[in-house]
Amino acid sequence: MESAIDEGLEITEQTQGTSFFTRPAFLSFTIGVPFCLFKILFGIQFIRAAEIHSQLWFIYAGWVLIAWAGVDMIMNLTRAGFDLIGSGNKIEFCSLAQIGKLLGASLVFLAFDTLITFIIICMALWSGWIVYLNRVEAVLWYGATTLNLISLSLVSLWTEIRRK
Repeated sequence: MESAIDEGLEITEQTQGTSFFTRPAFLSFTIGVPFCLFKILFGIQFIRAAEIHSQLWFIYAGWVLIAWAGVDMIMNLTRAGFDLIGSGNKIEFCSLAQIGKLLGASLVFLAFDTLITFIIICMALWSGWIVYLNRVEAVLWYGATTLNLISLSLVSLWTEIRRK
């Protein structure tokens, strides 16, 4: 019984002073999961573009993106779950950050994953492949975009307010 109390105090100390906007669960659900959706949907666009552009390698690239995003989705949801039950940060948000953790540079690799995702978003828009999404996929894309942009703005706003 005493260890449960000690564990509860440890959880409280871990999350005390941590803003809702900077909690791993919030970041996973509003940034990580949308990033995974962008990668999955771009993978789908790649696969559909393979036939249109007669590029067989697009199929492979699409499936690699979908698999990578699937791993990252599991990692984000696991990280959020650990945060919600107070188990700390036992796993990184994505596979690249996990590799970075092994090399002592998880934030650098997380930033690189963010850059790749933003490039994917730009490629989907500028290539015109965004039109290859069906109605449900388009709603997922727009929802992920909306959630991601608003949450990034909230995190930036909260950071600036806390700085003052």
